[in-house]
Amino acid sequence: MATEKITLELNSEAVRAIETATGEDRDKLALLLSTWVLEYAGADAASLKKTMNEISRRAEERGLTPEILQNILEGE
Repeated sequence: MATEKITLELNSEAVRAIETATGEDRDKLALLLSTWVLEYAGADAASLKKTMNEISRRAEERGLTPEILQNILEGE
């Protein structure tokens, strides 16, 4: 599969995780992200909503509250 470079803005923790990952782990992350983007591009609205709800549920399980998310979005 051909690859190209792009620039994305991610939260600081995600950037640190990528920057400190080994080359092999970065390759795995790139493949995972590519897969998610392709799934997103081919998803219908109901499927996308289901996926977003699952991501939200997992984030909440890990302690991300609406207040914390708002602080992150506001850059605090």
